[in-house]
Amino acid sequence: MDTRYLHSFVSVVDCGSFAEAARRLNLTPAALAARIKALEEDIGATLIARAGRNVKPTDAGMKIVDHARSILRDARDMRAVANNDEPLGELRLGVATSTLAALTPTLLRKIYARYPKMTIFIESGSSSSLEERTVSRHLDAAIMVEPVYATAKGFEWQLIKKETLVVIAPEHVRGSDPFDLLAREPFLRFDRSLRGGQIAEQYLRKHRISPNERLEIDTLMTIAYLVSDGIGVSLIPDWAPEWVNSLGVLRLPLPDKPPARNMGIFWNTNSPHATLIKMILDEARRSF
Repeated sequence: MDTRYLHSFVSVVDCGSFAEAARRLNLTPAALAARIKALEEDIGATLIARAGRNVKPTDAGMKIVDHARSILRDARDMRAVANNDEPLGELRLGVATSTLAALTPTLLRKIYARYPKMTIFIESGSSSSLEERTVSRHLDAAIMVEPVYATAKGFEWQLIKKETLVVIAPEHVRGSDPFDLLAREPFLRFDRSLRGGQIAEQYLRKHRISPNERLEIDTLMTIAYLVSDGIGVSLIPDWAPEWVNSLGVLRLPLPDKPPARNMGIFWNTNSPHATLIKMILDEARRSF
């Protein structure tokens, strides 16, 4: 079985279109259709059904698509092992949504400077979902919050940086006490289903602050923009201080040694790409 044909099949499923999949694979639609037909003959089942201009996997296609992805990952890892962990194929990296814009560009510049031909797939999501995706080998590594519970056997989490809680507020309240702002001003809450939001909630409870809650949202960038527009104040991890400063937003330190959100890299220590992932870890630590 030719893994190129499996790759073509997975691409068609992901794109939902022969034309788009052919464009991404740099093939003609006819050549792509020929690959799918050859794969179907090899397996002995129809894998793709056409529905007008769109296509979708048949029942047989749905049954094998995850197996196909696994085979492609194994083939890529085998090439990496044979080539002393040279970065062949695609590195699949998860990044927590709340820190995607702050961490990713800096790291990508470092990686591409060393490996200009490296191909990287970025998947965003919550830290808990990225941890599951890494353990299931859908991702090679994840930049995420420190796990609350013990990590799976053979996996490791290493610290990149600590993001201390700060109050962010509009410029016009300069000179105000941060506790007074949290109790008085409209409060923009960082999603409590996320670790950073949970840390903020614990801090508010510890200091018996009942904020005047206006909204709850899961994106730090959006919170910063809303604060910049004077919509309210917020209590968040200090994840991108230079960028927040550029918005003209105040970053007010808190008393009583405020807690921090710990961000790091989670990966399989036995992965064929372990050396590359450790390089990313080293670059991230130097950057932050």
